[in-house]
Amino acid sequence: MNDKITTFLNSDLLEKYLIGETTSAETEKVETYISKYPEVQNAYNTLQSNLEILSKSNAVEAPKDILNNILDALDETPVVTLKPTTRRYKKWYRFSIAASITALIFAGSSSLFFMQNQSLKNENQKIVDEIYDLRNDISSNNSKLDDIMQQFKQLNNPETEKYIIKGNNRAKNLKTVAYINPKEKTSMIDVVSLPQLPDEQCYQIWANVQDRMVSLGILSETDRELKQIPYTENALGLSITIEPKGGNNIASKENSVAEVSLQKHN
Repeated sequence: MNDKITTFLNSDLLEKYLIGETTSAETEKVETYISKYPEVQNAYNTLQSNLEILSKSNAVEAPKDILNNILDALDETPVVTLKPTTRRYKKWYRFSIAASITALIFAGSSSLFFMQNQSLKNENQKIVDEIYDLRNDISSNNSKLDDIMQQFKQLNNPETEKYIIKGNNRAKNLKTVAYINPKEKTSMIDVVSLPQLPDEQCYQIWANVQDRMVSLGILSETDRELKQIPYTENALGLSITIEPKGGNNIASKENSVAEVSLQKHN
């Protein structure tokens, strides 16, 4: 037996190891010696046997009713989960909660972004519609402005003749003004006033062309502005008659309420 083993066996490391009082470094050293040197292994076995003998010799018989008391105590004691397991479950539980919260936040954010995106799309569509409507309004206004400018040019054209058409005794308050330009072949009429008629009747304007009357349209109080009417070549005059609602194909001469001659201007 070498000095190294002798020194180890003379120390109290084996006894301390046997009763569980060694440090981690001492435990590692003892277990290394036990596995490496048979002399240490035999000494350890001997100490272990002596400890068992000592324990048996000093053992005191337990009272007979101690087992029942222990069992009763165990029945009344709540089951406690070991701390390491509890910690593992706590960690897993906390991780699950964190993952759930993260998922909820992500879902909420995604929903919020989706709603905001939809709102922006709706706003963009509204803006597009408004721009489209604005363009239509601009186009319509430009068209109306063009019409007004054309009418203004016609009124100020030296070739344009002005004809005032007044009502007879059947329609004393009737007054319209016709503007005719034979050179440009344009005709316009401005309804100044029209006496009210029953709902089943209307005013209709005609062009007198030799032996026939050509309808130029129906006149209404809503036409209180310059409007184009068909130009009629070689018209001798203009007449306004009272016709059934919706107009007539043939003029009712007996219901004539106004007329003006154009012959002197042609």
